[in-house]
Amino acid sequence: MTLRAVQPIDQNWEFKQEDDDSSKFLAVSQFPTNVHLDLIHHKIIPDPFIGKNENTVQWVGEKAWIYKTTFPSSKVKGSKSVLAFDGLDTYATVVLNGKEILKTENMFIPERVDVTDILKSDADNELEITFACTFLIGKKIVEEHPEHGWGCWNGDVSRLAVRKAQYHYGWDWGPTFLTCGPWKPINLEVYDSRISDLYFTTEVDKSLQSAEIVAKADIEGEGSEVKFELSLDDKVVSTETAKVEKAFATATFKTQDPALWYPAAYGKQPLYVLTATLLSGEDQCDTASKRFGLRRAEVIQRKLDDAPGTTFYFEINNIPVFCGGSDWIPADSFTPRITKQKYRDWVKLVLDGNQAMIRVWGGGIFEDKAFYEACDEMGVLVWQDFMFGCGNYPAHEEFLESVKQEAIANVKLLRHHPSIVIWAGNNEDYQYQESENLDYDPKDTEPQNWLKSTFPARYIYEKVLADVTKELVPGTYYHFGSPFGGKDTRDPTIGDIHQWNVWHGTQEKYQNFDKIGGRFVSEFGMEGFPSIKTIDSYLPKGKDDPDRYPQSSTVDFHNKADGHERRIALYLVENMQYKFEPFEQFVYCTQLMQAECLASAYRLWKREWKGPGREYCAGALVWQINDCWPVTSWAIVDYYLRPKHAYYTVKRELAPITIGLKRTVTTTPADKYTRVNVKTVHKIEMWASNLSLEKRTMDVQLKAWDVITGKETYSKSLHSGYVLEPNRSVEITDFEVPVEKKDAEEELRTVVAAYLTENGKQVARYVNWPEPLKYTHLQKPKDLKIKLSQGADAVEITAEVPVKGVALEAEDDSVVFADNCVDVVPGETVSIGVQGLSSGDEGKLVVRYLGS
Repeated sequence: MTLRAVQPIDQNWEFKQEDDDSSKFLAVSQFPTNVHLDLIHHKIIPDPFIGKNENTVQWVGEKAWIYKTTFPSSKVKGSKSVLAFDGLDTYATVVLNGKEILKTENMFIPERVDVTDILKSDADNELEITFACTFLIGKKIVEEHPEHGWGCWNGDVSRLAVRKAQYHYGWDWGPTFLTCGPWKPINLEVYDSRISDLYFTTEVDKSLQSAEIVAKADIEGEGSEVKFELSLDDKVVSTETAKVEKAFATATFKTQDPALWYPAAYGKQPLYVLTATLLSGEDQCDTASKRFGLRRAEVIQRKLDDAPGTTFYFEINNIPVFCGGSDWIPADSFTPRITKQKYRDWVKLVLDGNQAMIRVWGGGIFEDKAFYEACDEMGVLVWQDFMFGCGNYPAHEEFLESVKQEAIANVKLLRHHPSIVIWAGNNEDYQYQESENLDYDPKDTEPQNWLKSTFPARYIYEKVLADVTKELVPGTYYHFGSPFGGKDTRDPTIGDIHQWNVWHGTQEKYQNFDKIGGRFVSEFGMEGFPSIKTIDSYLPKGKDDPDRYPQSSTVDFHNKADGHERRIALYLVENMQYKFEPFEQFVYCTQLMQAECLASAYRLWKREWKGPGREYCAGALVWQINDCWPVTSWAIVDYYLRPKHAYYTVKRELAPITIGLKRTVTTTPADKYTRVNVKTVHKIEMWASNLSLEKRTMDVQLKAWDVITGKETYSKSLHSGYVLEPNRSVEITDFEVPVEKKDAEEELRTVVAAYLTENGKQVARYVNWPEPLKYTHLQKPKDLKIKLSQGADAVEITAEVPVKGVALEAEDDSVVFADNCVDVVPGETVSIGVQGLSSGDEGKLVVRYLGS
């Protein structure tokens, strides 16, 4: 028998506009590809990311496009030849040697076509793919189903009718680019028999001392046996051979003391390899392998000791994990150009930022395998949405069948990844249902009734996807949607919530995030401008562009959030003194505001992780980690992987050991008959968080300074040998703001810092300021010193007065900081790790701070 051979069909591709006689076939820019990338390559359209070129290129999405190539038939002889299309975007008609072989209507479904009788043996084969206009098809589908209540947030409503990445239609952080093309690989496979799917179930005993792996292989064609081999670190652990019966083979491996896969903060990430070899007698027909990790992963929902509702936390290998992390959108509007290395760089940023989880959002794509492999290798947990977002999706028969096949295909592709610990049915579709008062009766458990309601997509989330995940990934928790739980999606006591009452909604003060938390906050956010270098990259004339100012039409164009001008202005004006010029300082102020906001959320919500029976908040995922183009958005790292200041403040708050302070002001009248005789008390609450699994014994110290003079007004050791219990936050004390003179409003000029030290070494530090910062009389330091360490691997910062948010910048992107946007107080040296500088390079650094 012939060993299966795979021949990439990735050469000689050309493309042209389908309905333009003057259009000539041109070589593609890369493969896989899409039409925008190819048009950019040939300068037929300008770079859509520059200026307002997004508007200029909209015609592309309303045309049909043809891609074609020629390829030789495989030299390998086999009884069957198949063209495998990993992804075609979206409505494609495929013709091979003049014969139509495939029509597609879902960019997420891989397709396989038997072309054995169509291939030429004596000449090259001609493959042609015509991509119709998905936008127009979606519009027609909407018209064909007037009975459905079409409606959505973000993008044209016709996006709901087609199975295409929904963000292509535009979102409140992204542009509208209706792409098409062969966006994933195409291969010619030749074989007699093959392993059509290799998969397995794993069960790790509660004791963690043993594990069972049940390996399974689906077979196409003939074959007598499958040899299963389990290896770890390139060493074979065990081998089993199983007979093929009814096109299926299975074998069970049992292992003692298994090498377990852990989230990064709690252990290593050993990855086993399961290899299956299909045999026909002595002949080898095919081989397949999957890399996986052994772990227990559960979502724990149980009653709390002293609060309403239930927990919602992730337990990995019996370890409750506080999941601080981020939401993820596609890293480019044109995903074929995202390299494997760029995926790794993004995940490494998440890991280096002390983040435990990343959520793949439901309006994008099922990500490339390189993304999940990086998460597996680095120990980053993945929350995986299905691809539905912010709308009332239809549920007619053809749509349901397409969705079902999409779900089956992608769950099969991803189910071996140990990083994926939850699947969720959609993003905010239940919120949309609530906002539009669509039908939803939780007591109605008859799926056929759901199809007749004004919210028929309930059938998708609670029937189709529930059934698929139950069958294919029974060991992974399935959540109907995000958010979902409780009496509605806003219920903070059950399931997850999206907390948008800072920025959107009631526009609460970000100092009060502790009042609007939930059991698991899977979205929240605040906008901040990207790096000035990123802004210069999209301005047509760069630094010399006349629109290089905060309120220009081009800068506004690169912010897609409704009302962003008012919201950014609101949170700036509420919190700090700022100015529009120079532009660089305004950018800094927006980033500082975003950094303060998000740090407040993580600090206050992590405080609510109080140990067994008191997991009041078990996770917070910021919207969002990344961007798909250069833009002002909620991202904490911009399109070019340049961290905003919020990245660093979040990193500090998610460190294993942290200390927190919250300032409160209470006023109490002497009796109910006075408005004048009132006592005002300024207090500070102090707590610490220990996310490690060991008790830690700390010394707790408190200091205070006068923000105007820089004088140290207080210094005291509060505790010696204070025990921080493992994996929880603990309240330490509360106290009045230390001042030298009572009733003199000195609290409003007093900066307080708390420290945790262990064996004389500082482990955690937090500086608390009078707020809002705009009322604080910040001084311009006269002696702010920035000095490179002897090895040029750290920048050392000192000042004679308290300085808020000292930020370092460098023109060269090869200069990388380990921390940034730090508070500096007198008598201390703050050290920031740095790469890319040499001794004497202090002049290459630009320093900013609040008030500079």
